[in-house]
Amino acid sequence: MVRFFVTQKIKDPFNALEAKTEAQKLSFAPIVFHTARTLRDLGILSALDKAGETGLNAEEIAQQTQVSEYGVKVLLDMAISANIVLWEKPNYCLANLGFYILHDGMTNANLDFTADVCYAAMMHLTEAIVEGKPAGLKELGDWETIYQGLSRLPDQAKASWFKFDHFYSDRSFPVLLEKVFRHHPKTLVDIGGNTGKWAMQCCTHNPDVEITIVDLPQQLEMAMQNAAEHGFSERVHPFPANMLDKQQTLPEHADVWWMSQFLDCFSPMEILNILKKVKQQLRPGDAIYILELFWDAQKYDAASYSLNATSLYFTCLANGNSRFYRSDDFLEIIAEAGLVVEERTDNIGLGHTLLKLKL
Repeated sequence: MVRFFVTQKIKDPFNALEAKTEAQKLSFAPIVFHTARTLRDLGILSALDKAGETGLNAEEIAQQTQVSEYGVKVLLDMAISANIVLWEKPNYCLANLGFYILHDGMTNANLDFTADVCYAAMMHLTEAIVEGKPAGLKELGDWETIYQGLSRLPDQAKASWFKFDHFYSDRSFPVLLEKVFRHHPKTLVDIGGNTGKWAMQCCTHNPDVEITIVDLPQQLEMAMQNAAEHGFSERVHPFPANMLDKQQTLPEHADVWWMSQFLDCFSPMEILNILKKVKQQLRPGDAIYILELFWDAQKYDAASYSLNATSLYFTCLANGNSRFYRSDDFLEIIAEAGLVVEERTDNIGLGHTLLKLKL
């Protein structure tokens, strides 16, 4: 079949041959994904890394890794086609792509999150889209949303989920602390505080601030254990809440209301309702800070690609109706809630945007 365009306003990145080639790569992408992980986990990439530009032949790799010569060859032949390794008969050596699969923290966090949390669940993506429910979550546990089961995920999935979550948020902390505490708030409400990592950072940064963490009871249990271990039990307070409950109340007042990568866990209407609840608690001079990842506010194409892929994790596993939003869509919800963006800072850490809102 030949495909023709009469008019074309947006330039297609591929010609016909390139598009067909990419289609074959896409067809076998899951196999290449597992090839990369297996090469990493069996120590084959590490052996090639240590060998440097000289490389190793299949027999030498098999001896060093205790993987059969058959296993070495069949994996590395796929890796040649995927540009993970280079081959100059008879030796294999590590390509740039293989180097980053082995050494890059972001790549490893993404790989493990996809493998241990998302992979099996994504077989249910069509069902999730049709039903508007996280149909893939049954691969991990029997919960309505993943947030109810985070503390009870299988060990490997739990480790990879938190590694993924913290990898992106942790690198933003220094800039965020400076911005949030420049006006010396005494009280801060952290809605969706998860394990309490942000609360611990705040208590360490400012010896006087009092933090209230609003979250599901299962999450608060982890957060308060974390507070106790850091010696902050007297300044960190739990507030059990389900923000989807229309009758849910919030703490009465706070100088700062904080929501970090929280609102992307909800649909647009749910975000609107949450913002209206917070707005009702605001006093003159109080501030709302929202930290989010917007796929259209990224410096690099790879970041936008990763965020749009992660949005389908929300679809299939988290709750079935949320995502990483386009910034314009998110700002419309803020305006509808009767709030104004006083300050916007993009490109914090690994691509976060910080919004400061006021009445």
